Amino acid sequence: MENHSPSKILVVDDDRRLAGLIRDYLTPLGYEVELRHDGISGLEAARSGIHQAVILDVMMPGMDGIAVLRELRKDSDVPVLMLTALGEEADRIVGLEIGADDYLPKTFSTRELLARLRAVTRRAGRRSEAGDEPRLWMAGPLSLCEETHVVVLDGEAVDLTALEFSILAELLKSKGRVKTRERLIEDVSDRRFDVFDRSIDVHVSSLRKKLRDDARKPRFIRTIRGVGYLLDDPEPEDSP
Repeated sequence: MENHSPSKILVVDDDRRLAGLIRDYLTPLGYEVELRHDGISGLEAARSGIHQAVILDVMMPGMDGIAVLRELRKDSDVPVLMLTALGEEADRIVGLEIGADDYLPKTFSTRELLARLRAVTRRAGRRSEAGDEPRLWMAGPLSLCEETHVVVLDGEAVDLTALEFSILAELLKSKGRVKTRERLIEDVSDRRFDVFDRSIDVHVSSLRKKLRDDARKPRFIRTIRGVGYLLDDPEPEDSP
């Protein structure tokens, strides 16, 4: 009989009842859940490197979830699933921009929580799966290696979140072809496209910033209005 180590999940939420309910739901499913109820101790625990994912509440007294995530992303790419109050779109956008992998409104169902959690941990797990040969994807001075999870631009490493890495990998694999928003969301987040969901645009915007790519005069990622995105080999620097 195989012995599988339980996935360790960190829940950071000052709502002790909700945090306890999440733990009670996930534990019988094979997860090992650690609870923290304030931002400072939550950040310390998240930096330990022992968790497969972090479920992080935005609204907490003292150090809130946005501040925790901003500090965490300085030295960790652990998948982060943020909990936001219903209708707080600004919190979701800010969270995505600074490195959240996904978000859930606090009216979530347990089934949706599990689906989102599995999706973010699955993406992170793909980074460590080694094949016989490194798979290297390139576009001009930009390269991405799936096995080592390394992105290099103009000879320098680029620090991406797990979701940004997945988006770039999908665009590179479809180089020269349009990738629709619907397909991109389904490929990188394992969930269906919602016409009102603009989170993929926020992630692409963040990715562009890290690649020093101007949306108005793109070097790598072009927006195809009303359809999606296309990644091409950049023009040589001395081209008119």
